[in-house]
Amino acid sequence: MATQADVRRIALALPNTVEATTDFAFSVNVDGEWKRFAWCWKERIDPKKPRVPNLSVLGLIVANLVDKDFMMSDDPEKFVTDPHYNGYPAVLVRLAKVRVPELRQLMTEAHRLKSAPVRRKRR
Repeated sequence: MATQADVRRIALALPNTVEATTDFAFSVNVDGEWKRFAWCWKERIDPKKPRVPNLSVLGLIVANLVDKDFMMSDDPEKFVTDPHYNGYPAVLVRLAKVRVPELRQLMTEAHRLKSAPVRRKRR
């Protein structure tokens, strides 16, 4: 079972990573721009009120929607989504269901995906 402390320790050990000052979220600096790769899920409890942070669930960037779907179908207790993330390559991870070595691997991959330079199309 992973904890917030594990998330913070793993994230801050990755190169060029900072923790947000307002949320439990982590970003990597790419060419002077901060790119978020891990964050706590904000749950919609009441449709008429703002979302509320749920610190037991971590949002992570994944490579693509195929990977997202595979992860959720492979272990639906651990990996979930929210309608807010439909069509977006990110998965929600229940920290109580993930072990620290797997969390480290998932976070390292999310960091790598966001820290890769953006390739511009040539005309």
